[in-house]
Amino acid sequence: MKIIAVGMNYARHNKELGHTQINTEPVIFMKPDSAILKDSKPFFIPNFSNEIHYETELVVRINRLGKNIAPRFANRYYDAVTVGIDFTARDLQRKFREQGNPWELCKGFDSSAAIGTFVPVDRYKDIQNLNFNLLIDGKEVQSGCTADMLFKINDIIAYVSRFVTLKIGDLLFTGTPAGVGPVSIGQHLQGYLEGEKLLDFYIR
Repeated sequence: MKIIAVGMNYARHNKELGHTQINTEPVIFMKPDSAILKDSKPFFIPNFSNEIHYETELVVRINRLGKNIAPRFANRYYDAVTVGIDFTARDLQRKFREQGNPWELCKGFDSSAAIGTFVPVDRYKDIQNLNFNLLIDGKEVQSGCTADMLFKINDIIAYVSRFVTLKIGDLLFTGTPAGVGPVSIGQHLQGYLEGEKLLDFYIR
């Protein structure tokens, strides 16, 4: 399986990070399968970064093999969603960008893709109108709604499938809203989708 992720998919998040460019196509990057962190296992802060940030996102699970998918059919290619965290080594990201280098290492390191419990997508009336949020030590630090995405889920799936074949079990991280920030040892992270807790783990 592979992890496909979308960058800069919420306008307010782009503003908080100083991204002023307007993208006409989704910004796509990928994480290896070794980035998966699941089953409420703790996230261990790596020794190569002094600034690990959380980025809370809706995660979509692919359930069919697909290539060159039309947007109107894209909803047939996923069956479940959850809340996830795209952990980012922000200090490395700044360094790589300043040097004009690829920045996969600041996004794709081990355990950098935390995922919660998946729930069937048909539980929700409209996947493009879902509220999700993150609590750290019981305090809300980030919240978003999929209605605010710059590129919608079905359009992202159609776009990505032009370049890479989607396979059963692939995961799509759909972008983070405003409110990202650093994590530190001992913190307790809990992610909610429409008020239901799907993600729950500690920082070590």
